[in-house]
Amino acid sequence: MSTIDIRKEHKYDLAQAQQVADDLARDLAEKFSVDYGWEGDVLHFQRSGCDGHIEVDEQCVHVVARLDFFASFLKPAVEKEIHRYLDEHFT
Repeated sequence: MSTIDIRKEHKYDLAQAQQVADDLARDLAEKFSVDYGWEGDVLHFQRSGCDGHIEVDEQCVHVVARLDFFASFLKPAVEKEIHRYLDEHFT
């Protein structure tokens, strides 16, 4: 199993940060067929071979994804997309 673990500080209030995280999940859902939903301040997502969450607070967004053996081949593409999105929307 392979893990993606990315943290990024942000300048938004909690509601704005959650909206940006939701937009990220929607973007990943379209590109990688991911299902997602909120549970409190944590957005959980999953698809075959991958699951994880996006935690959002007043200071930081934290993305954790666990990839099984076959999905681990997508790790560079998924990591690149998460970094790109966080850099564009949380900076």
